[in-house]
Amino acid sequence: MEDDDLDPEGPDEADMSDEPATVTCPYCKREVLEDSVGCPHCGNYLAREDDPEGRGWWWVVGFVVLVCLLLAFLLRR
Repeated sequence: MEDDDLDPEGPDEADMSDEPATVTCPYCKREVLEDSVGCPHCGNYLAREDDPEGRGWWWVVGFVVLVCLLLAFLLRR
């Protein structure tokens, strides 16, 4: 069986290119390898689903408010 039998449409430009496939980083607009999780230039994740979930700034604010309320309660006694 020949390679031509596997792909009835024949090879396309991506199959014939010696260069690795790249995508454009949505943040710094530089070319990045398609298989990359993050951009090596700016350090951002290329897709939101690859970004590890952080707690966000509201967790810090909530913690500070909770500590202030606790201190206010303890100092009233």
